[in-house]
Amino acid sequence: VVEAYKQGLRPAVGYELNPWLLCLSNYRAWKAGYHGKVSFLKKDLWKVNLSDCYNVIVFLAPSVKPPLATKLLAELPDEARVVAGRFPFPSWTPTNTLGQGLEQVWAYDMKEVRRAAQRGS
Repeated sequence: VVEAYKQGLRPAVGYELNPWLLCLSNYRAWKAGYHGKVSFLKKDLWKVNLSDCYNVIVFLAPSVKPPLATKLLAELPDEARVVAGRFPFPSWTPTNTLGQGLEQVWAYDMKEVRRAAQRGS
């Protein structure tokens, strides 16, 4: 979230249910000088409406990716971009990739993901 803010993405908001991770995230943002500029909210990602989000960054286990893909396809606008860290979305073709191994990230443009899904169905 802090890096997204540094790259000019506004608003920069993170969702986390684990209170320890929420506290750690807020502490790290404060320590980096971004207190009040970024937000970490104790909310369930599955219950948050993402329809007004244009940049989504996820660091989640592979088992969560298929149901999350369904949620993102249903809620995100065509102009949205999704960046996945550590594990790609198995059924999506990335628009870009960066890094290697544990540092690799995959970027997906929702318009392209939808086009590919329509061609495949």
